Amino acid sequence: MMDELTLLQRIVVWILPVIFAITVHEVAHGWVAKKYGDNTAAMLGRLTLNPVKHIDMFGTIIIPGLLLISGTGFIFGWAKPVPVDARNFKNPLRDMAIVALAGPVANLLMAVGWALIARLGVSIHAQSEAIALPLIYTGIAGISINLVLALLNLLPIPPLDGSRILTGILPRYWAWQYNRLERFGFIILLVLLYTRVLNLILEYPLYFAQQVFFSIAGL
Repeated sequence: MMDELTLLQRIVVWILPVIFAITVHEVAHGWVAKKYGDNTAAMLGRLTLNPVKHIDMFGTIIIPGLLLISGTGFIFGWAKPVPVDARNFKNPLRDMAIVALAGPVANLLMAVGWALIARLGVSIHAQSEAIALPLIYTGIAGISINLVLALLNLLPIPPLDGSRILTGILPRYWAWQYNRLERFGFIILLVLLYTRVLNLILEYPLYFAQQVFFSIAGL
């Protein structure tokens, strides 16, 4: 359906879902961290849905924008990471894993929300196409970006959330050795993206997840 839209229309449709997906993902990390005893994000004013506090010019605007313009159909991004100090947790490895999991879970919940918005558009399509189509298109974008972020962040590549979850499972020595890869994490991610290996990794899980959420949306 998105192929029918002009570039300007695609930007309008995607901008809010992308910003909310990235912002709420980070706030979820900070909110859960606070529940487990770390107030770092709260003290720095990062427990807010104001996107200005979270926007990373490169990860929130430039990368999603270039992917949108290129028409790859695969859009992702990131915000400034919410600071978390694991020293404030009673069980640092376990609690950090739970904090990491909060981001992808928030994206899945948002995908449900966007699916319901799209379903509303589908239900009123016959009565008011002018209102229904923006709801449907934005809902599809919201489902897509949130599923991509959830699945991408679950990859066990430091410093993605999946690596924090895996760290909470590994023995301490191996967790320490594994996290030494973090300085190469962004390079690994770019190589996987450039070589399209990332597309191959996410293609089938994303396809099946989209089918589930699109069925919720009535699409």
